[in-house]
Amino acid sequence: MNLSLYGYGDEGQEDAWIAVDCGMMIRQDLPDSPLQVPNLATPEALGIVPRALVITHGHEDHIGAAAWLWPKWGCPIHATPLAAGLLRAKFAERGLSPDAIQVIEPGEAMETGPFTLRFLPVTHSIPESCSLLITAGEHRVLHTGDWKLDPEPLLGAPISPATFRAIAPVDLVVGDSTNAPMPGDSRSEGEVAKALEQAIARCEGRVVVSCFASNLARVLAIGRAAERCGRRVSLMGRSMERMVAVARGLGYLDDFPPLVPSSDLGYLPPEEVLVIATGSQGEPRAALQRLARGRHRSLELGPGDSVIFSAKAIPGNELLIERLKRGLRHLGIEILDEFNHPELHASGHPAQEELRTLYGWVRPRYLLPVHGEPRHQQAHREIAEELGIQAPLSPLNGDMIRFDADGLTLEGRHPQPPCIVSQNAVAPLPGLGGHHGEGSRHGSLYLALSVAATEEGGWTRIGRLMLDAGEVQAFDETDFCDWLDDILESLRAETLADLRLALQPRLIAWFADHLRRLPEIHLQILAMEAPATSHSG
Repeated sequence: MNLSLYGYGDEGQEDAWIAVDCGMMIRQDLPDSPLQVPNLATPEALGIVPRALVITHGHEDHIGAAAWLWPKWGCPIHATPLAAGLLRAKFAERGLSPDAIQVIEPGEAMETGPFTLRFLPVTHSIPESCSLLITAGEHRVLHTGDWKLDPEPLLGAPISPATFRAIAPVDLVVGDSTNAPMPGDSRSEGEVAKALEQAIARCEGRVVVSCFASNLARVLAIGRAAERCGRRVSLMGRSMERMVAVARGLGYLDDFPPLVPSSDLGYLPPEEVLVIATGSQGEPRAALQRLARGRHRSLELGPGDSVIFSAKAIPGNELLIERLKRGLRHLGIEILDEFNHPELHASGHPAQEELRTLYGWVRPRYLLPVHGEPRHQQAHREIAEELGIQAPLSPLNGDMIRFDADGLTLEGRHPQPPCIVSQNAVAPLPGLGGHHGEGSRHGSLYLALSVAATEEGGWTRIGRLMLDAGEVQAFDETDFCDWLDDILESLRAETLADLRLALQPRLIAWFADHLRRLPEIHLQILAMEAPATSHSG
């Protein structure tokens, strides 16, 4: 759910701002799987209105919220052709004019206010992905977006080392941390294509391959493999059909085999059927879920058929995916996934050696690690420091960070309550701290905890947690206490005030992930002395 805001201003002048990416996430853990989009309450309170929205690539977690949030800004949107085509389709669905969407080719540059931005082509799992070199005043920032070093991409050219060496040195990299804990290099899409063809060749009955609709390189690899194995290709899922249609219109899938309408699949022998379907994450309404329940109007699966998951589980979706796989196994279907066939998927993000290579090219002075969880950001910081790059911060959603001659400084923390798209509107849910009125409809949650500082620099909970949930929806208190203990141990706050500031956004995030409606959360922290421990000997 990416949305970054970059502001620049000289002393005495009003700051100018741009937005980079505007993504959403599907909340499959909540009833009806609503959409969550970035909360604009903080930018609005700070008077931040971007003069341009700049898109790095066309994945949903980078463009999905634009049709909901852009009307609040009304600014030009700059995107490469594929992302622009996908955005136009989204705007048309919501009755918005596409006039603000302006196409820029990978490799080109643009100016807006004090900012100059150059779109630097990178390899990722969707064509036309770009890093952004953002220049304002004397500052040169590389916003990497999502990327990897793929020597054998199926769509587009490999990354040009000369392009990135030419921009060195940069002052700051705002860099992708998704795979920073992973040693070595990520697998190439070319390798996955060969593995998919071998797997499909061994299957005897009908084959369904599920992947992300936006992973066009993977969709192309599956289509080519099907053709070589004597199978006809059909698409299932609205997002899959739209993605392929837009990509074909731009000439990206010229050698993709002809498509068979799903309504015709019943007339084909099983060994000639291959379906590319949405639903790898267990989405309740997706095509694969309907197939697993025997409720798809065009196709029934059974013993002898195979389902290939060519996608990793997104953290948090494990239960939904396991439920889906149970349904498939119940039908007697063979499952090939990341556990028994890891070669059938490759990440679109850089592992450790790829990070070292890029930073060797661009020679940054500072790193701000983004994406992933704290352990990913920490692993990224350790790589940077090993290379002599300063990386003093691991940012949280809502952090305001200053970058100037003194380096990176955390200016303020702004907790981000979840913002759920409901009935074609954006409805912010109440956050942490004593607001009244509208939010009280979702109940109030009172937390009181006693803490003590540990010798390792973190905090520990003393005694039992005082928790009054009132009419709030039920949640697993044991799970919450285990999570709270882990978080307290990891927080390096010097005072109770600092601890509260650090804990607030994390509390909101935990309850947002576990409750359908976020209540008002009232937090009280008391300092205690840690109980003395006796040592024998």
